[in-house]
Amino acid sequence: MSHELEHIWSRVQAQLALAVDEPTYSIWLAPLRALELSGDRLLVESPPHAQRWIQARFGRIIQASAQLVLGAGAVVELVGASASSPDPRTITSPGHARRSPAAAHAEQPEPSGPAAHMPAHVGPLGNPKLTFDQFVIGDSNRLAHAAALTVAEMPAQAYNPLFICGPPGVGKTHLLSSIANLLFSHNPELTVRCTTGEAFTNEFLGSLGDRNTDHFKARFRHIDVLLIDDVQFLERKTKTEEEFFHTFNALHDGGRQIVLTSDRPPHDLRALEDRLRERFQAGLVADIAPPDLPTRLAILRKRASHDHIELADDRALHVIAERVEGNVRSLEGALIRVVAFSSLTGRALTSELASEVLSSLYPRSASPGRRVRTVSEIQLATCEHFGLSTEELLSSARTQRIAWPRQLAMYLARELTGESLPAIGRDFGGRDHTTVLHACRRTSARIVSDDASREAVQKLCRALGCDQP
Repeated sequence: MSHELEHIWSRVQAQLALAVDEPTYSIWLAPLRALELSGDRLLVESPPHAQRWIQARFGRIIQASAQLVLGAGAVVELVGASASSPDPRTITSPGHARRSPAAAHAEQPEPSGPAAHMPAHVGPLGNPKLTFDQFVIGDSNRLAHAAALTVAEMPAQAYNPLFICGPPGVGKTHLLSSIANLLFSHNPELTVRCTTGEAFTNEFLGSLGDRNTDHFKARFRHIDVLLIDDVQFLERKTKTEEEFFHTFNALHDGGRQIVLTSDRPPHDLRALEDRLRERFQAGLVADIAPPDLPTRLAILRKRASHDHIELADDRALHVIAERVEGNVRSLEGALIRVVAFSSLTGRALTSELASEVLSSLYPRSASPGRRVRTVSEIQLATCEHFGLSTEELLSSARTQRIAWPRQLAMYLARELTGESLPAIGRDFGGRDHTTVLHACRRTSARIVSDDASREAVQKLCRALGCDQP
């Protein structure tokens, strides 16, 4: 990829990262690669078995993002990777000495019909940035990194299962893919399957529809390593939970490695069956917190070095690190925006330019009095203020005594945390994101017109140590 094309594609990726949530971007859109730009035609390569899925689900988003960068006449053509290249989804070797049952089942033909096109185990294994070498270690992720590296070097011999948890954008997917990439290069005899909770569910339901569950079981139970990102998506899916429970047992009892990631620790996955939560907690649970200032600065420096970004002033990275306190994805997105603004305007990349670009995008980060709280902290404070139990707050009850505190808590979760609407909905008993949005709008209107409601918000914010949103 030429330097010019690489720069253009990084700007398109920045737009894609803004258009979808972080897990979706990491799993499906980050692995895309620009091959060629000829006039207004941008040729983009995707993993071959995910091409139809990406085209159907994200084609319009990719097209719109490219047009924002290249102009209204831009046309994106999505193609699959060369069929001669190794499939990054399943890591196998046809001639290894230890001929395990996993490898034998991996050679079974792919299913025909609709299930053949379901991207059940496509992962961002082709992204060169998602390796241990590119992962920046800090106090917030040291345990998770060490555990992931140990698992990659000695699968099924140390921590099994390994459960990595943390909010979106802190590096869970990066570690999962780092494990897969290291296994691919150092243990090619192993069969590794990398997927997501959502994709596992989709493929299982597809196998039910095709009445071909035996093939599905073979694909997931006769392997050496199973890596599943965002396992929280299995919540409230009874049939899928049961199937995953048996898959987990088959692999674990057979001495196979399992690595899971989630946006919450196992005990907070309240809608998941107890027997699954217990198994998730049976191994090592390693949490990742949002990066502190030194780690954020180290991440920016590594990204700037990797992308050969020319800095007129090293303080520019300090400005970005100080202003963007959320997650790694937001941090890298802010850097891309600053670099793009510098390129488009022809101005040197200085600390003044970084401040100018970010002042409108991250105004709250500039306020030292504003603290980021967790959803559980907000729920506990709300329950204490209104005299409710957590069970009542998360229940399906719609009485005014419970409905108003619940709406208020959702509003504060939206304003005081970095969580998305779907993530907040899951933390409030598995509710839909539209319910959270409705609660935020109702609360906003109520605190404007009602003094008592406004006072309740003020008291809760003081109890949480935050400025009123």
